[in-house]
Amino acid sequence: MRIKPRHFSTLQCLRHENPLGLPRSGAPPQILRMQRGLPTKRPLPSVRKTIAVSSAKGGVGKSTIAVNLALAFARLGHRTGILDTDIFGPSIPTLLSLNGQEPRLSDGNQLLPIVNYGVKSMSMGYLVGEDKPVVWRGLMVMKALQQLLWEVEWGGLDVLVMDLPPGTGDTQLTITQQVVLDGAIVVSTPQDIALKDAVKGVEMMRKVNVPLLGMVQNMSVFICPKCNHSTHIFGSEGVTQTCSKHDVPFLGDIPLHASICDDADRGKPTVVAEPGSGRAQTFMAIAERIAGDIEL
Repeated sequence: MRIKPRHFSTLQCLRHENPLGLPRSGAPPQILRMQRGLPTKRPLPSVRKTIAVSSAKGGVGKSTIAVNLALAFARLGHRTGILDTDIFGPSIPTLLSLNGQEPRLSDGNQLLPIVNYGVKSMSMGYLVGEDKPVVWRGLMVMKALQQLLWEVEWGGLDVLVMDLPPGTGDTQLTITQQVVLDGAIVVSTPQDIALKDAVKGVEMMRKVNVPLLGMVQNMSVFICPKCNHSTHIFGSEGVTQTCSKHDVPFLGDIPLHASICDDADRGKPTVVAEPGSGRAQTFMAIAERIAGDIEL
């Protein structure tokens, strides 16, 4: 397949119908606006299984968990991709050490994912400068999301991990109403203030009939590197109790560890940077369980 150089830019004068500035010649047919009722769900082209990673609360480490799960799926031998659906605060380019990379276009004028560590990825962060804010109103945001959903040429994936932005608003609703999702994971810390929003994320997935694969408890325990003393900084069993109360499977604990943060910041997530560590093995165990649940 011949790859075209990039001839589009979000810095040009944009229209609501094409906020990413993709060339229209030879592009796939545009999705017609629904005249009434809800849109029909359909699978993403050339993607066998799609899962969403949600938190409904910012700052709980959702993107770090999403990218480590994607890398874990790849290590299990699955053709894997990750789609960053956070238009305003994309994290995947940093987490995969791909800042400054720009996607090219296929012969059909679709975006071609950028690959690192064996995982294909697409993000708004590839289409705007690293330090450039996306100052758009809702209509532009939703149309950009449509293009990220339907105008990326994944080239055949066993599983696509969708990293959802925080909250339960337009982006989440659009994805859950238009895309066939094989399941959703909700990430939370054990802290009550995070759990209150996590429960809203759980209830939203139920309301839109997306299967709940379970919850992950992040930053569950801090183990002092000097004396090995364990401290539950954000509480100890908040997520497990919430899972029990709301009949949601509990997928696992991710510790509060400096290496997970350092690995993420330098663009080499834990599953790749420290594959033999207990932390990486936790991600692998969660990925194996999810793979079984969705019959990957």
